[in-house]
Amino acid sequence: MALDGAFLYTVRQELLPLIGGRIDKISQPSREEVVILFRANGGGVRLVISASAGSARVHITAKAAENPPAPPMFCMLLRKHLGGGRLTSIRQDGLERILFLDFEAMNEMGDMVNLTLACEIMGRYSNIVLIGDDGRVIDSVKRVYAEMSRERPVLPGMRYEMPPRGNRLNFLEADGEEILAALDALPSDDELSKALIKVLEGISPIFARECAFYAAKGAELRLSEMDEDIRSRLIFFLSRARKSVLDGECRFTAVKTKEGILKDFCFMPISQYGALMVTREFPSAGELLDYFYSEKDAVSRTKQRSQDLFRFLVNTSDRITRKLAVQREELAECRKRDELKLKAELINANIYRLEKGMSEFTAENYYEEGSPQVTIPLDIRLSPSQNSQKLFAEYRKAETAERMLTGLISSGEKELEYIDSVFDALTRAASEAEVLELRAELAEQGYLRNSSAKGKKPKPLPPLRFHSSDGYEILVGRNPRQNEQLSLKTAEKDDIWLHTHNIPGSHVIIRCGGENPPDRTIEEAAILAAFHSKARESVQVPVDYTLAKYVKKPAGSKPGMVIFTNNKTAFVTPSADVAETLAD
Repeated sequence: MALDGAFLYTVRQELLPLIGGRIDKISQPSREEVVILFRANGGGVRLVISASAGSARVHITAKAAENPPAPPMFCMLLRKHLGGGRLTSIRQDGLERILFLDFEAMNEMGDMVNLTLACEIMGRYSNIVLIGDDGRVIDSVKRVYAEMSRERPVLPGMRYEMPPRGNRLNFLEADGEEILAALDALPSDDELSKALIKVLEGISPIFARECAFYAAKGAELRLSEMDEDIRSRLIFFLSRARKSVLDGECRFTAVKTKEGILKDFCFMPISQYGALMVTREFPSAGELLDYFYSEKDAVSRTKQRSQDLFRFLVNTSDRITRKLAVQREELAECRKRDELKLKAELINANIYRLEKGMSEFTAENYYEEGSPQVTIPLDIRLSPSQNSQKLFAEYRKAETAERMLTGLISSGEKELEYIDSVFDALTRAASEAEVLELRAELAEQGYLRNSSAKGKKPKPLPPLRFHSSDGYEILVGRNPRQNEQLSLKTAEKDDIWLHTHNIPGSHVIIRCGGENPPDRTIEEAAILAAFHSKARESVQVPVDYTLAKYVKKPAGSKPGMVIFTNNKTAFVTPSADVAETLAD
């Protein structure tokens, strides 16, 4: 994991000024996350400790999390034992991924006792453990029973034991000769990056890959392929990284995809991905972790709370698609109605030759060149005239059905287009408020029941706001309802309107103020339109653009459904980098 022992060392250095501070408040926003508010140096500092498998961490945070109505039991226990306590020290054993926060607090009898809060940042084995002055566990946010771990159960009353520790070298203490000797002792076919993880304590896979990337100049190699030049470059890189950590000169870097998906982080610049990834540096470990995990947690929470909406939209889309397939089959049958009319007319033309009780007859089709023979089945229970009338009735029925089915198919296609646009907006929703707006819109359209929750409706969110390199304001809609508001009410007639060509996505407006924006601004707005669409991971996405005065809403259409004329089309590649650069 990225939050390795070396990174945790930098976090500890940032937390040292908290020593001497007192606990003002303890809260537990989620089942595996604790937030402690310290009063230190004349101000309040919020420390977050998470034992969640996917986001285990400890750092100072500037973000205030929403707390549950009733505090969980572990939160109550921490308040009982640590409330008002003073932080006396912060310890780390070597580069183990555990920070020990030592407190001096008053117990129920009024005596001062020493307690320790162990913050174990170890992936799915992460935990937060409160330890008494006798070295025994008071309780933990995750109780580990014997059947879960024979080596290290964590239960109240048991003596706290350190996790099993391998015989590896401390990255911040080992010299070059020791590291090379340890590497030489490994099998020669081991990959260099994986071998570094085996021999060095406190480094993450991303750092190990960066070491190998620098040493081998971008090539992938095994230990057997290391020459003296590579060995020298490796030790130089490790020495430089060690110095940056010990001297507090780290360049904390977050790595994300071009689509804006956060992937990893490190205490130093990352070059191994080249142009495939985007990096961003932060001035401190806490700010990086605050950004990285708040973004990931927000996306995770939003996805969890919108799962039922995703299922509903998928089921609705499938239902409409199946219905359209049946209607198209019926329409194809209706288009054979001219055969019914032809057979009826041929019966009338040959009625003098027919008698009741005939099952079929063959006649010349004088409507076609050469008058080919055609065999017409008859109902033996009906007279020739009645057979003709029956075919004419089926013809008129098919004609009516074709007219109705054409309308139903058109309506179904528009409904499917609307559902796709809502689904696309939901995939890009970055907050619970955006999900709630989509729920409200679907309820207004009759797809969902109206919420029975009391109170005021949430205030509508504003559109996303950007500024082009030339200073023009660019507005991007978050959902179909907002798209409609943006295009038909917010936009002035001379503003430029953009939307991906036949692809669900946001409506985009360039606020022109009566001017003609340069091509660069139009291109940047087109990139934003492509990025905020279903085609955000594609290349060469077509984006239509025209003046807002040429955009109209068809009568009775769904929210966000518009028609437009006098448009041009630009082809652009979506870019998270451009979106981030232009964002307000």
